[in-house]
Amino acid sequence: MPSYRAPVDDTLFLLNDVLQYQRFSGLKGFADVTPDVIAQILAEAGKLCEEVLAPLNQSGDANGCRRDADGAVRTPAGFREAFAAYAGGGWIGLPVPEEYGGQGLPFTLSTPMSEYASAANMAFAMYPGLTQGALAALLTHGSDEQKRLYAPKMAEGRWTGTMNLTEPQCGTDLGLLTTKAVPRADGGYSITGQKIFISAGEHDLAENIIHLVLARIEGAPAGVKGISLFIVPKVLVNADGSLGQRNGVSCGSIEEKMGIHGNATCVMNYDGAQGFLIGEPNRGLNAMFVMMNEARLGVAIQGLAQSEVAYQNALAYAKERLQGRALTGPKDPDKKADPILVHPDVRRMLMEIKAFNEAARGLTLAAALDSDVVHRSPDAAARQAAEDRLGLMTPVLKGVLTDLGFDNAVKAQQVFGGHGYIREWGMEQFVRDARIAMIYEGANGIQALDLVGRKLPRDGGRAIMAFFKDAGELLQSHGDKEAMKPFVAPTQAALGDLQKASMWLMQNAMAKPDNAGAASYDYMHLLGRVALALMWVKIAAAAFEKKAREPEQAARMDAKLVTARFYMERMLPETGLRLARIVTGADTMMSLAADMF
Repeated sequence: MPSYRAPVDDTLFLLNDVLQYQRFSGLKGFADVTPDVIAQILAEAGKLCEEVLAPLNQSGDANGCRRDADGAVRTPAGFREAFAAYAGGGWIGLPVPEEYGGQGLPFTLSTPMSEYASAANMAFAMYPGLTQGALAALLTHGSDEQKRLYAPKMAEGRWTGTMNLTEPQCGTDLGLLTTKAVPRADGGYSITGQKIFISAGEHDLAENIIHLVLARIEGAPAGVKGISLFIVPKVLVNADGSLGQRNGVSCGSIEEKMGIHGNATCVMNYDGAQGFLIGEPNRGLNAMFVMMNEARLGVAIQGLAQSEVAYQNALAYAKERLQGRALTGPKDPDKKADPILVHPDVRRMLMEIKAFNEAARGLTLAAALDSDVVHRSPDAAARQAAEDRLGLMTPVLKGVLTDLGFDNAVKAQQVFGGHGYIREWGMEQFVRDARIAMIYEGANGIQALDLVGRKLPRDGGRAIMAFFKDAGELLQSHGDKEAMKPFVAPTQAALGDLQKASMWLMQNAMAKPDNAGAASYDYMHLLGRVALALMWVKIAAAAFEKKAREPEQAARMDAKLVTARFYMERMLPETGLRLARIVTGADTMMSLAADMF
């Protein structure tokens, strides 16, 4: 049976030493969050995930969710008790303002819990994760009355939340949706239509589910400009907050999926269900994007999480599995063979995963800090800069972290050899579960198009120019330190590849849009590799400082420095490959007629 240990110490190092979390103590909710408090919060988060969620991962996958004849859905054994523990610990409401039943703590502190929970049990973690996303949209765009009525019980975990976008005929192109909303005499709407792929759409974990549903008001404009967002409760809520009658929404079926079997992915039928408009009519996508953007960061974390748990189990196996002898001679002559960790190719796979995990964790925490700055800083310039970074990096994090998270789960499975293909070891579940993250919240090709088509040119390229400026200043600040040269020089070269790719797009994409489309996926990964490298520069600098300040941490910091060098030497050179692909343009890719494929 696979195991999991939350990487609390690594998270604390990133928050305290690399990102210097205490610099933000002036922001609302940060002042009382001292390093000791952070350590206590993360320790409790890790304990819950290790002891309660992880033991249910394999059984939840094997047993899955069950739909009864009446449309009710039963989650796997143990999930209800686990959800009660999760909600009872205040984890759902951790970043929610206190006036709505939350703890008002920084969003940054809920990010490690998202990783730990997704690594321990990804299917389970989606239930509270989607609730947090729905809460974010509600608190941003809901009326005061809507927030009063729904938010406290969602923050408490008594009610959960979902997002309902996709329909059988429309996925990415939401302008094709047909779910309709007909005004009612009482000021509400009757919602009719069908939504598919709705994660956590029906379950037995909470007494009510608050669905956020995209629909078109009768007579609204065609396309995305005519889409509105509605609250559609599973059980209607009375004015005093008590539950009323069952609404006209039901689960028609549960999707038979490749992975995440413990999460109920439902076909949802809306049969004249009562809905309540959030925000302005025909502005539903603007409201839903609050949830979608938070969900994209959450999905990026899922990619990291599956990579981490797969790595931990592959590493443990590599230390114990005896096969062959080291190329330089026996390392354990008293045994018939050496552990497979002695073999360079096994180390290659493990080092590639490790080098990704540590830097990717830093990027998710940095993004969470930017989110807190956007929502809590009184400094308009700081908010704008953080919002620009988030806008630029969100599609990169979602696309790159989920692509590499899946690749890493496969690598970890490979470390097990034939045993990795056998269900009892748990590795094939990590591969299956990781696969969906590449599709969620816009497939990764869509993330790449969003990056190149919208995020790069927005505001005259302000975000990418700021990225180059910040990167240049970081590298310059460490450029005269001899010990930092193995990290600074390769990153500078990779940054040059990114600058060349950006310039090529500026010169070739406007006149020929297919050039942008053909380059977008490689550009996303090129930017992602550079972002990971810049994080490793920060980690390396912090490691040197911690070694000097705390000699007892020398061995642990030396491991990080070796991992950083591995990334620079063995993984970062891929930026040259990405650049070479980008500058070939779209001609060859687009030249074949459809009947020639």
